[in-house]
Formats: sequence, structure tokens, C-alpha cells
Amino acid sequence: MTSPRMNWPQLLSAQRFKVKREQIIAAPAAATDQGLAGLRSEFHIDHDRVVFSTAFRRLGRKTQVHPLAQHDHTHNRLTHSVEVASVGRSLGNRVGASLQASHHELPNGFTPFDIGGIVQVACLAHDMGNPPFGHTGEYALRDWFREPARAELLAPLASAEYRDIITYEGNAQGLRLACSQEMYRNEGGMRLSAATIGALVKYPWTAQCYPERGKFNVYQAELPYYRAVAEALGLLQRSEEQWARHPLSYLMEAADDICYAIVDLEDAVEIGILDLHELESLLGPIVHPDKQWQIRDPRQYAAALRGTMVGRCVGDLADTFMRHHEALLRGELPGKDLIAMASPTIRDALLAAKQLAQDKVYGHRSKVVTEVAAYPCLGSLLDTLVPAVHAFCVQGAASLSPRHRTQLALLDTPLTPGMSLYQGYLRVFDFVGGMTDNHAARLAREISGQGLI
Repeated sequence: MTSPRMNWPQLLSAQRFKVKREQIIAAPAAATDQGLAGLRSEFHIDHDRVVFSTAFRRLGRKTQVHPLAQHDHTHNRLTHSVEVASVGRSLGNRVGASLQASHHELPNGFTPFDIGGIVQVACLAHDMGNPPFGHTGEYALRDWFREPARAELLAPLASAEYRDIITYEGNAQGLRLACSQEMYRNEGGMRLSAATIGALVKYPWTAQCYPERGKFNVYQAELPYYRAVAEALGLLQRSEEQWARHPLSYLMEAADDICYAIVDLEDAVEIGILDLHELESLLGPIVHPDKQWQIRDPRQYAAALRGTMVGRCVGDLADTFMRHHEALLRGELPGKDLIAMASPTIRDALLAAKQLAQDKVYGHRSKVVTEVAAYPCLGSLLDTLVPAVHAFCVQGAASLSPRHRTQLALLDTPLTPGMSLYQGYLRVFDFVGGMTDNHAARLAREISGQGLI
């Protein structure tokens, strides 16, 4: 029996959705609605909505690898996302050209640049849900809620809601921002096209599906919205709360992996954690196997190594996508990701780069000290906000103490009467998770009382 297969006409759907009275309904095409048909494609509009969003702007003060880095050339989440988007666009353009020329799979009315544009927007948005201090911030938020002393604060939650709250996940928070919190708040968010949402979602399931992994993209609050998107895209449904990945999400993931595997090392050379010769010994045999480059400036040499290596990766991984095109449409890629299926030369080089970063960069004292401080920093914010939110949602606004009222005044968006405890805690995620590193550190210091004197 032949396995079911997704199809490109649906996978490239520009359908948008909005929320009215808690119902998910189709929204008109943005270009037509704004009188822009023929001037900007639907995917160009997606791009502009992400770029002008508050969540995207805040990435400029969020950690990529080195929290609160003082060096001007060190990447933050914003510069990382822009570079990932550039690589993703190149990957998408190459795959789009191959779909058009070799497989005749590109639907009428689409160009290879539409594929590149979709992947580019997904790459721009892929880190918007990351909290202060990067992945350490995720762990700090999870650890706070998982402390046995906080069990009473979680007791009223349903099982699925409980799983969400004890597992702050940047990917799920990013989807929440895109389809709920930015632009049309609680009415569909940015209302991005279904194709862009599909490419953005790397883990198309809820926390209920793989609780031991901690990787998921869909909070229960956004599940109805994502169901509508998945249906529009024709994604293969695996279970009640799990779908096969959109094929283009593999290109978004590959672009991210290429950048952090290689650019993190370039950053490490720049700030003196890694020696240039270590980068050269890793990438040199691939990027200039037959001759030595005559580049004297270390920064230019590191940039040349990085740039050439990225180009080699783009070509190889686009070819890898096309080799496994049928498997991707059936949701059956035999490997973990495209890098696992790439040519041995590229695969091994990227894996070696990640290992080198793990061994010499991620555990460096300059990074670890600030990460240790992230726990009490974010913990103090949750100590202040969560009990007050619990009191508001469980006991009601009328019963709040003056202290709780004052603490709730910190939130950007006030709680509303009748709000469930789950929605109240998500509001805390929106507030704390949306902070920049600087804002979180400053607010934690201010509310401690130490800054009063």
C-alpha cells in the first residue's frame, strides 16, 4: 500500500487565519485586502510583518551564545536570525529551481523565489520565542515551575496545561507570538500565510506527545489555530496532537544549523576563546583543499573560511533535500535532519564544528558565570509575578492584597476578570519570555530593592 503524500499546491498555501469569538476563520489574502496585488507577494507581506514586529526587534538584545556580550562583533539573536534568513533564502531558491526544472513539482503561479521567500521568513522568525539568556533562560523558567514547593501553584491546571507551564519552550512561544500575540493580539497575531507557519514549525506537536523530550512547537492555547493551518497545508496527521513536518521546515532548520555551527566558531575566534588555527584546521581542507589563501588579516581570513563553507553547505544540503524529496513529502525522512543525510564531507565537518563549540566555547567561564546568574535573575521575576497571578485567577481580583496588585502592575498587558490560571501563566511567559537580557537583569535588580539606595 502506498504511503499518503503531501503535495506542493497545498504546502505553499497563502491562506491566512484570524480569530473571532474564539473561532478560527479564514482571513482574506493580505495583498488583495491592502490593494497590493502584484506589488508584494503574500510571502513578501509575511516578511514585512515579521521584520516590523516588536518581537523581532527585541532579538537585538537577546543572547545568541554569549550573554550580555561586550564585544561589538559578537552575534546576538537578531544578527543571527538575519544571517540564517540569508542562508535559508539561498537554500529555498535552489530547491525551488530544482522543483521547477527537474521534478515539475512547482505549482503554476509560483517561482523558485517564492520558496526562498517562505524559508527566509521562517528563518527570520525562528528565534522570536527565545527568552532572556537563550537556552539557559528556558531551563531556568522550567526549573522554577518544577520545584516541589510550587506544586500548589500548579494544582488547578489540567494535565495538558500543566505540561505546557512546566516546559517553557522557545519554539512554542515563537508560534504563540506569530499567531496570537503580535499585531492582531488574540485575533490571529501576525496572520502569516499557512506556508510560512508550516516552514516555521520544526516540532509540529504538543508537549503531550513527547513529554520526555521537551521539544514541541504548539501550546494547548494555540492548538486550534495550528489545526486549521495544518489542514490548509495538507500536513499528514500522526495523532490527535501531532503532524508530519512541512518539508520546508527542514530547510529552515538546516540554515539555522549551518549558521550556529560555523558562525559560533567565528565569534569564538573574534573574542579570543578559540584560536584561528583551530578554525582553519577544521574548515581549510574543505574550502581550499588545493592551495593556501594569502589573507593576512585574521578577521578577514576567518570570514573567508566561514563564507566559503556556508556556500558549500548550501549547495550540498539543497541537493540532499532533492535526493529525499519523495520521503519528505511522505513525512518519512530516514534521518534526524538534512545534515544527517548530507554528503559525508559536509556532514562530518558540521558535526565536528558543533563538537568543537561544545568542547571549547559553550562551557567557557566567560559564558558560564552569566548563565549561572540567569537562574536567580529569572527566578526573582517569577517569585514576584506568579503568586500574584495565581491569586488573581483563582481567588478573583477583589481578594488581591495590595502587594499582589502592585506586582501585577508590572505586566505589560493587564489580566482580565475570569481569565483561567493557564492563560494567566501564559501571560507571564509572554512578559518574562519577551524580555531582553538587559531588561530582565535590570528589572530583577530593581524589584530586589537593592537599587533604591
